[in-house]
Amino acid sequence: MSEKKGENKGVLQGFREFLMRGNVIELAVAVVVGAAFTSIVTSVVKGVINPIVGALGSKNLDNYQACLTTCTVDKKTGQFTDGIYILWGSVLSAALTFLITAAVVYFLMILPMNKWKARQDAKKPVSDTPAAPTEIELLTEIRDALLAQRNGTSAAPGAASAAGTIISQKTQQ
Repeated sequence: MSEKKGENKGVLQGFREFLMRGNVIELAVAVVVGAAFTSIVTSVVKGVINPIVGALGSKNLDNYQACLTTCTVDKKTGQFTDGIYILWGSVLSAALTFLITAAVVYFLMILPMNKWKARQDAKKPVSDTPAAPTEIELLTEIRDALLAQRNGTSAAPGAASAAGTIISQKTQQ
């Protein structure tokens, strides 16, 4: 029984850590803001885009439809009552709403946030520590030290320190 209690604490602790990570919080904010923008974008589509499209036909995109087979049209409402028909106007309206929402979220939220993060990263101090020697540089120093040892001459000035560097790196691994 005590194992289950410990396991539940582990699961709850893991879930809490998952929720507190930045990605989850950013995602929640994006969903809330996206939902708020959806109503604005829907109004723009219905109030601006639909009348522009309406210059070519009906103001309501939902009225745009096509019939695949012989369809019966109700003369009073203009709607199909029989047959197979596609309501492509409502799909177009939903696609326009999505594209406008995505553009607003990207240009008003994501792009400024990325620029702000880039500025913050540029303000971070640059590390003054020299870069660690690469594997190629270390192998070159080893080769030079071995050649110098075989020839009986003293190694190049950097070779002794290179050997010390190599030994210290080997012990760290």
